[in-house]
Amino acid sequence: SEDKDVFVDVLPETREWPLNDKNIWTGFNHLILKEVVRLPYSSSRPFVLNETTQAVVVRCGSSSTIVTRLSPPVAKLPAYVPPSDSDTRSSDSFNLTQKPARFNASGAPQMQLQRPNVVYLMLDAVSHRQFYRRLPKSAQVLKTIHSPGSQRLVELYRYHSVGYSTDNNTKAAYLGEIYPSHPNPLPIWAYYRDRGYVTARIEDSCDDWTKKYIGSDFESQEYSVGNRSLDYELTSPFCIPEYFPNVGNAYGNFKGPNSMVARCLYGRYVHDWAFDYLYQLRSELREHRAKQLAHQKDARPYMISATFLEGHEGTGEVLRTLDDSLAAFLKSMRDSGELNDTVLIVGADHGLHMGLNFAFFQSGRIEHKNPFFAMSVPEWLYEFSEKYQNEQGLEAASPFAANEQRLVTPFETYHTFRVLADWPEFETDSWKRSLFATQKAGRTCEEAGIGANFCMCKIPATV
Repeated sequence: SEDKDVFVDVLPETREWPLNDKNIWTGFNHLILKEVVRLPYSSSRPFVLNETTQAVVVRCGSSSTIVTRLSPPVAKLPAYVPPSDSDTRSSDSFNLTQKPARFNASGAPQMQLQRPNVVYLMLDAVSHRQFYRRLPKSAQVLKTIHSPGSQRLVELYRYHSVGYSTDNNTKAAYLGEIYPSHPNPLPIWAYYRDRGYVTARIEDSCDDWTKKYIGSDFESQEYSVGNRSLDYELTSPFCIPEYFPNVGNAYGNFKGPNSMVARCLYGRYVHDWAFDYLYQLRSELREHRAKQLAHQKDARPYMISATFLEGHEGTGEVLRTLDDSLAAFLKSMRDSGELNDTVLIVGADHGLHMGLNFAFFQSGRIEHKNPFFAMSVPEWLYEFSEKYQNEQGLEAASPFAANEQRLVTPFETYHTFRVLADWPEFETDSWKRSLFATQKAGRTCEEAGIGANFCMCKIPATV
């Protein structure tokens, strides 16, 4: 038949896998390949997939392509009830002796009570200057997002990393602490899911953040953090050997997620497959939420996080390949109108920590500690933040304008995430430590939680 050379490789759904199965050093990618099911395709009969399957590879002769979907559909997602022993809504989960003070913004005039969506794009190893050097189209579109009356763009020029690599910086942003203070720490997306958000995560490097960076802090390696914290996860397409080598060094200079040559898969940049799924998430989640709101039903907001590794290589050139796709995505967010109810964050964990500039020049070492960070804030949230600050008798300066030139870190990012997840009733302490509140002028690295040997804001001692 005409379909005799067409096959479909059904990629496994990894969201429910336990930590033990997600260890890249002991064969996460090999386990994914082992679980791939190859099925013949015929156009004469329906092709039925397991309800949880997110991605397949369709092969026709020498050609292949990846097809992704959201499954189960958003409307069929089961109601989620967090386990009582790890419910982040409970003070016990944070080892607190008393409930923290909270403020309810629902009584504020003309206040948007609909909880904001959050879209977070993490660009690994991209400094503030590198963003403008290598992503000029994205930088140009990002500037046009600023539209007073609709949404405001906030760019942090003195955003400072708190460690050398992804490890400490993402722990600070996702946990609020570098050294977990209690066993079984849950990432920030679990905090969102516990509060009714639909949560989704994309890892385009055959990796699992939780296993890699905090896996050893769990009492059992059979625990599934993905099943506990996420509704959707896309990882398996980025573990197939055409991109991620299953023999030899998967992190070499010429193939894999750290390659210094363009990272391609089936004729497209690897990140484009991730963006495909990201577009699907936005489209279907927004459509479902709009239908729920139209029928005056409780509409679940969403929190999407995606990680891109194009900046993580020594030449600094691979990052250029991301520019067209990132610029198109930012333009889509801008033109769709969704930034009226969505907080968009484009940020990095740290700057480039390899290559000649970093190795031989002080400017490179400074850039390493100054990652890119920009956030689009809906107008109603922007105005509330300024008014709330004034009412609390805090510094009169606009928190957003002030923070653009003040020392801030991933710790403030964490508290920003928490305030958004709790909206409209947030913890006042988290608010004060977030990017919605003015951070201290003249703040020292010690006050910000930055080690003395890593601080780029050093003041020469006077004699």
